[in-house]
Amino acid sequence: MEFEQIIGLEVHCELKTNSKMFSSAPVTFGKEPNSMMNEIDMGMLGTMPVLNKRSVELAIRVCHALHMDIDEVLCFDRKNYYYADLPKGFQITQYRRPLGKNGYLDIEVDHVTTRIQIERLHLEEDTAKQIHYNDYSLIDYNRAGIPLIEIVTCPDIRNAKQAAAYLEKLRQIFLYTDVSDAKMEEGSMRCDVNISLRPFGCDSYGTRTEIKNVNSISYVQKAIEFEAKRHEELLRCGKSVLQETRRFDETINETITMRTKSDAIDYRYYPEVNILPIHIDHQWVLDIKKQLPLMAEDREKIYIEKHGLSKREAHFIVSSKEISDFYEETIQFCQDFQKIYHWLSGEVQSYLNNHHCTIYQTKLKPIYLSQLIQYIKEDVISSQQSKQVFDCVMKEGKAPEVIIQELDLRQILDSDVIEEIVNHVLDVNASSIQDYIQGKKKVIGFLMGQIMKESKGQVNPKMANQILIQSLQKRTQ
Repeated sequence: MEFEQIIGLEVHCELKTNSKMFSSAPVTFGKEPNSMMNEIDMGMLGTMPVLNKRSVELAIRVCHALHMDIDEVLCFDRKNYYYADLPKGFQITQYRRPLGKNGYLDIEVDHVTTRIQIERLHLEEDTAKQIHYNDYSLIDYNRAGIPLIEIVTCPDIRNAKQAAAYLEKLRQIFLYTDVSDAKMEEGSMRCDVNISLRPFGCDSYGTRTEIKNVNSISYVQKAIEFEAKRHEELLRCGKSVLQETRRFDETINETITMRTKSDAIDYRYYPEVNILPIHIDHQWVLDIKKQLPLMAEDREKIYIEKHGLSKREAHFIVSSKEISDFYEETIQFCQDFQKIYHWLSGEVQSYLNNHHCTIYQTKLKPIYLSQLIQYIKEDVISSQQSKQVFDCVMKEGKAPEVIIQELDLRQILDSDVIEEIVNHVLDVNASSIQDYIQGKKKVIGFLMGQIMKESKGQVNPKMANQILIQSLQKRTQ
């Protein structure tokens, strides 16, 4: 019997606001524990929540990007449970009427496009961060009250690769809509996985397990692969799968039981009494949609159809919003799309990888990259010299023109000067002429190296090569 995986994902994303969802406390990361909170976050008596309008705007951006129906009556509910990460004893969320419903996201895996239906998107406040030790736990309330959106898919995902592709594309949307930095390692994007197995052809669902708070896309993929295998082994042995909550241990690449549950928890939802229903202006919702930037897939289409890049090349550029933004700025000065791609995917990406930084954290500017490309095209500098100029730009932040002048890197294009250098090299390497007569063509490469060394890399390689061959032919006649 073969089994089919039934997977649904719940993604929590912290929104990029200055203050928290219902208080004026600042939203930060990495500050001293319990230093960025106030009486509202702690649920002290007599305090009243005030909704952060910016958080609603950012949530609406994501709703539009996910093609969702938007509820223009904003309602909040209380989700009641007692736990240390909820100082109020309840969480303000949206249960009855989520902000967004009935969305979708198209993903591509192994050249097959699949549509993942999205059930809902709702706003809520984040809980405090817990740090567990063997016999005690510490709590940092700085995170309590940070605005969150939760996005819940329908059980449309069928394997770990699809789950990873969905999360990659969803993270892209968070970045392109500028609603979050979506850093899973910092907890600003977190994923819960629900998975069950059923025989192919069966309509009913099997018993599902939930994997909580997985903090990287690769770990989500590994957790699903492990859990699917565990389910299948149990079912093939005639054993039952327990309904339980598990966590992924990245040190052993396995899921571990956190708690079992036979019934759904009763959170006793009821309307939030301190926030009355809010009617959202319809024109405001439309204006937010008009102001959205082009999403990654729209940019990718333009890069392929109008800029002549291949699908692989276009996908590389849009895979990082910062790289795509830098590309967009660079093409305002230079229309050589292929050359821009090659620099971004080559020297620039290598620098970013080696220095563990983003492109906007470097000293490179779009106009500098366009000038560098233009100087190569105009034979002002050679490709080899361009790498030297690039290194200086990244270190010093000076314009290419300034660096070229300071280092005297302009190419020698005078054929008489090049011929003089070639003849000097041939004079001191007479044995190489004999090698050439004997048909050893590799000697050309050696002589070109000597010419570049003699000229300090400044002669035009193409011209030098032509003059070298002409001079060799003259000397062997």
